[in-house]
Amino acid sequence: MTTEHPSELQEWVTDRVETWVETYKKSMLTPVILRIVAQGQPVTVAEIATQIATLTGWQVTERGLYRTIKRLQDSDLLTSQDTTAPRTGAKRKDISLTQLGDEFLSRVLAELLILDQ
Repeated sequence: MTTEHPSELQEWVTDRVETWVETYKKSMLTPVILRIVAQGQPVTVAEIATQIATLTGWQVTERGLYRTIKRLQDSDLLTSQDTTAPRTGAKRKDISLTQLGDEFLSRVLAELLILDQ
């Protein structure tokens, strides 16, 4: 059985894509988080983290995710409500979009360029 090794060109492209994603991930995280929240609100931070990993394959640190969510709350795009988990009684925050967050997400999505071939 032979295994194919990626060509030099394939390796170069892979490296360029990974570098591009790492460079722009922080700015792309805002619409990703807002979209996740919009589709399932209210959601927990753990649900957001799981969806980011599932949908994008990105690994975002817990600290980075909390900082981004805090920034979005400070910008009045997200709101949170303290709740109690049903089975455990643990305290958690349920995250939802604000009206401004919904408008912001709609405008960002409208600006995305989608090319049909």
